Amino acid sequence: MTKHYVLIDYENVQPKNLILLNESKFQTLVFIGASQKTISTEKAIAMQSLGQAAEYIQISGNGKNAADFHLAYYIGVLSANDPKATFHIISKDTGFDPLVSHLRSRKIKLYRFRDIAEIPALRLSGTATLDGKVKSIVKNLIGRGTSRPKKESTLSSTITSLMTVETNKKELQEILNQLECKGYIKITEDKVTYNLPKKISVVRAS
Repeated sequence: MTKHYVLIDYENVQPKNLILLNESKFQTLVFIGASQKTISTEKAIAMQSLGQAAEYIQISGNGKNAADFHLAYYIGVLSANDPKATFHIISKDTGFDPLVSHLRSRKIKLYRFRDIAEIPALRLSGTATLDGKVKSIVKNLIGRGTSRPKKESTLSSTITSLMTVETNKKELQEILNQLECKGYIKITEDKVTYNLPKKISVVRAS
């Protein structure tokens, strides 16, 4: 199984969907700025739920490129020990892009995303069962917190974006029907309300 290292630039992005990384293939590193003295209770609990698969790393100094240098160092060390791994920087800072381009030219599988949900490894396989897709979508929605889609049209677009293959209208409607039948959502005149559990186990097709 390919290991996926997720390096979060916490000074730049404070993700609400850490729960999405609660799978054995993910190792999460959260880089905290030198001047960041507190972490919200919500984030601390989310990190704790990941157990030994997550850790905080305090950045030394407040220089403009301090985060870049720290992430570059850890990617270098980790890629030397695990050359087949894939690395995902979570940050809105485009300053990481030259680093990404350089390391990819060195055959290191490195990408930058603005949000955890954009990581391709979290997308659903076209061969997954309907029940597996529904569970994975529910987990994704749980991780989005208050930023869940408010309209049926937006929810449909979100579901489609999670698929590795194009989803036709019939398949999409089946998924929406299952979400409603299981009581996870209720759609009224294009408006979506949610009744999601705090967590859910997910089975994906290999």
